Amino acid sequence: MTGWLEGSRALVVGAGSGIGRAVVDAYLAEGASVAVLEKDADKSKALAEARPEVPVTVGDATTREANEQAVAAAVDAFGGLDILVNCVGIFDFYQGVGDLDADRIDDGFAEMFSVNVKSHLHSVKAALPALQESERASIILCESTSAYYPGRGGVLYVASKFAVRGMVTSLAHELAPKVRVNGVAPGGTLNTDLRGLDSLGLKQKRLDDTPGREAELAARVPLQVALSGEDHAWSFVFLASERSRGITGDVVHPDGGIAVKR
Repeated sequence: MTGWLEGSRALVVGAGSGIGRAVVDAYLAEGASVAVLEKDADKSKALAEARPEVPVTVGDATTREANEQAVAAAVDAFGGLDILVNCVGIFDFYQGVGDLDADRIDDGFAEMFSVNVKSHLHSVKAALPALQESERASIILCESTSAYYPGRGGVLYVASKFAVRGMVTSLAHELAPKVRVNGVAPGGTLNTDLRGLDSLGLKQKRLDDTPGREAELAARVPLQVALSGEDHAWSFVFLASERSRGITGDVVHPDGGIAVKR
């Protein structure tokens, strides 16, 4: 793949590590200009040092203000915006309703849906005026295999990813024909910094620290592969490119073939 995004202008929300960072690198390799919104100051600093051509806004993607600042930075730097990607997410480490303390449900629900759902809505709302000025506007939201198959997260995480799935469908209907909206639904991913809910006491727990994770990920899917953010990033490239100009309201599933698992 060379030049699939040549001349495109993109904002990637949640780009400090994992899938988001891989999308930044893939977009740059394909000729796009890329700006970033990232909450973590250390990740933001590292990204800015490694990619000085990337405008980095440090801020919380669950807020209106941070998203508006990031969009403004992208438009100021590039003269407009063609692509919005949101890869923000948090995990619940498979806690079912039976595992949740009743007195933690309210805070857990609020945190999960603020990060995994509201951040997407704020980023779309902030970027929409600029995207509607583009002739090739594309929004790509990060869903999850959890939005399609049980057992890949706890009740709060799965519910939040179903909400993102619904958001993709609703936005695609509302924003056509001017803006295409699609999702990418990765399976389990290596080398991410996906962490748990602070409200459930899981803030310092990282999914990637799970012992034997690579072997477990490979064993659970028909293709017997453990995929990384770099693997998933090419789905985001395709959906942002003119090669997918006839696709909206749909999803790409880089998940090792879990849908055909017996």
